[in-house]
Amino acid sequence: MPKFALLSIIGLLRYILVRELILFYTVLIIWLLLDQLTKYYVMNHFLLGESLPVIPNVFHLTYIINRGAAFGMLANQRWFFLLVAVILLAVCAYYWKRLSKGPWTLQIGSALLVSGAIGNGIDRYMIHGVVDFFDFRIWPIFNVADIGICVGVVFVLYYLFTLKEDHE
Repeated sequence: MPKFALLSIIGLLRYILVRELILFYTVLIIWLLLDQLTKYYVMNHFLLGESLPVIPNVFHLTYIINRGAAFGMLANQRWFFLLVAVILLAVCAYYWKRLSKGPWTLQIGSALLVSGAIGNGIDRYMIHGVVDFFDFRIWPIFNVADIGICVGVVFVLYYLFTLKEDHE
């Protein structure tokens, strides 16, 4: 295949990925599946409170149900957290056009935020808390959805800060 044809195909695929939100949906679905599958595995192979040292005294897999937010704050506020997840989804729907035309940092960041909110929202609705299991011993226990939310925030903030620079 000639080089220009390959570049044209790559360019077309890039255009489709960015412009048609396939990137957004792909990241969202993969991250949500990863979150739910890891939680399913932990719930079915660990007893609540059980801890498996991966690197002793450094990194363990510890199965807990977190009834609060980060660091256990606002414990037992299930409906509040579900409302926050719905608001996040509504904000994404409201900014849909900007999101669909945005750079990859905005699309991936938004997808990670939304998948994290949905993943933890599913837990809150189904079991009245969130399954957490990554335990670094010096940090509160967390899960894949939490990682997505944190990384998503970083990507969206990066987009917002670089957007400001573009308009000055």
